[in-house]
Amino acid sequence: MSRSRDVPSLVAAAREGDPRSVARLISLVENGDPALPEVAAAMAPFAGRAQVVGLTGAPGVGKSTTTNELVRALRATRARVGVLAVDPSSPFTGGAILGDRIRMQDHSADRGVYIRSMSSRGQLGGLSAATPQAVRVLEGAGCDVILVETVGVGQAEVEIASLADTTLVLLAPGMGDAIQAVKAGVLEIADVFVINKADRPGADITYRDIQGMLALGERGPGDWRPQVTRAVAVKGEGLDDVVAAIAKHRDWLESSDNLRVRRERRAAAEVSAIALGSLRARMGDPSQGTTLTELAAKVAAGELDPYAAAGELLAGLT
Repeated sequence: MSRSRDVPSLVAAAREGDPRSVARLISLVENGDPALPEVAAAMAPFAGRAQVVGLTGAPGVGKSTTTNELVRALRATRARVGVLAVDPSSPFTGGAILGDRIRMQDHSADRGVYIRSMSSRGQLGGLSAATPQAVRVLEGAGCDVILVETVGVGQAEVEIASLADTTLVLLAPGMGDAIQAVKAGVLEIADVFVINKADRPGADITYRDIQGMLALGERGPGDWRPQVTRAVAVKGEGLDDVVAAIAKHRDWLESSDNLRVRRERRAAAEVSAIALGSLRARMGDPSQGTTLTELAAKVAAGELDPYAAAGELLAGLT
């Protein structure tokens, strides 16, 4: 077995905090290596031990800078921190700059911090398809908090809400009407709002807009009311308030049993994605019967309708 696929040794080293072993395990995950089921089995006993915090927002709000300063604030509490920073892939070349690690060089020598940039590889929703399993690797590596930063290419990066225990939505004054942003839906996923660049003109207006919209929301007794915090991440200001809001949300999740509910929902989505991926692979396997390509040709030629083709495809897979 090659060094890169010696899963038991890699897991043992990752558990000891070896960054190279963590990197190799995440690479196996990203590449869909045949050893991936073995990696998942080895990491399963350590699931649920880390708090997963997602950060999303439009480009330019300061997600990477805020993530960098959150790492600093969390390390002050002696927490071990993992960071998964998802960057967009080019629709033309398929490449990605993966530049978030450049912005987080402050922590490069800290063995209590692991930072990994991941390409979205065309995945919609602001994350990479490999992100859930990468989170499991970081949990197994002993991280207490895992920060997941989304692509941030628009107002539809809502997939993070299904992955994270706590979702932070970053806003900044002067980047558009807050009411307009709400209509796009991304603000509905927020557990904590962070108004970054709060030293700029218009920050107070943004703060009032968000508070006003929250006041209009319908909540039952004991429901979580999203926290609204202000920060100037580039100056390291206000991050303690953000950490406090995250901790408050974690306490609410645990006391209300919502942490279990969210994690079971996350596991269901993860299992479903793996099953669908396996199903897609079998659709193109000639040994399973008529392939998707063959059926598509018949539908295109008018020899078969798409519902009948789908039924035939599924019958061959059972």
